[in-house]
Amino acid sequence: MIINPVDIPGPLVIEPKVFGDERGFFLESWNEARFKDAGLDLNFVQDNHSRSAKGVLRGVHFQNPNPQGKLVRVVAGAVWDVAVDLRASSPYYGKWFGIELSAANKRMFWVPPGFGHGFLTLEDGTDFLYKCTSLYEPASEQSLQWNDPTVGIDWPLGDMTPQLSQKDREGTAFDQIKAYS
Repeated sequence: MIINPVDIPGPLVIEPKVFGDERGFFLESWNEARFKDAGLDLNFVQDNHSRSAKGVLRGVHFQNPNPQGKLVRVVAGAVWDVAVDLRASSPYYGKWFGIELSAANKRMFWVPPGFGHGFLTLEDGTDFLYKCTSLYEPASEQSLQWNDPTVGIDWPLGDMTPQLSQKDREGTAFDQIKAYS
């Protein structure tokens, strides 16, 4: 596997080693020893799977307290995946990074604790998988406004109007969130 840092310290793009031929392909999406050897000593406690239609925007979510690190990937369809640095002590506080994850490119994205996470589905029937380092706690969950002008995420909406949950429509402005110290 190849691990690529991004413009913001912490998140990583992971290119798995893919073995393919005319029958299909095989890849390791998680191997504790290999990830540990690569510097990612992670303990996952929860796996999640979502399926979404094109134009669904989920996020930008985070838990504080009890932050979650997430190893995310797409097994059907495609998403524009985003991590926002919400560590108040970071020189990158409020900065974001986005990348396309798809069944075709097989990339994975590591979103460490201290970051908000969201994605926009680019195709119907998109299946999104994520492994989490801590359990979901509804009382700790927050939702940063997906379109907060201070953060300025450049979502590739084109002519789409995003489909949002009530929670995401009512997201908190960046200057009002409970950031990580």
